[in-house]
Amino acid sequence: MNIHIKRIDKSLPFPQYHTKGSVAFDLCARIETIIAPMKPTIIPLNLIVKIPKGYFLLLASRSSTPFKKNLMVANGIGIIDQDYHGDKDEIGLQVINFSRQNVLVKKGERIAQALLVKIATASKFVEKKQLNIKSRGGFGSTG
Repeated sequence: MNIHIKRIDKSLPFPQYHTKGSVAFDLCARIETIIAPMKPTIIPLNLIVKIPKGYFLLLASRSSTPFKKNLMVANGIGIIDQDYHGDKDEIGLQVINFSRQNVLVKKGERIAQALLVKIATASKFVEKKQLNIKSRGGFGSTG
């Protein structure tokens, strides 16, 4: 599958899968960014991506980012919709610095990963009075 992209800064690398078994490709910071403690901050990722119909792009932290940078994705994951690819729709990663000091992300540093996820959408939502008589339980109910 071909993915159409536009890089904002052409000096930064194309996204790439780093191993044959990788399911996500790395994304790098377009600019140097300082992230203050506990302040959500968006790091621009240098790409506009035209997502193929039937997919969305899921953004996640690289597994090493919390250890090396004390950063995590502010809302857990990022979701890039199929129609987010206008000329100014650069993908950004919203992060939280969970340390007590400023964190520096350098220009070109690999800071996130993205994967294409196949989707299904509901054709209609149908409201019912009851879905199941027996409840399964709440948080942690399976042990």
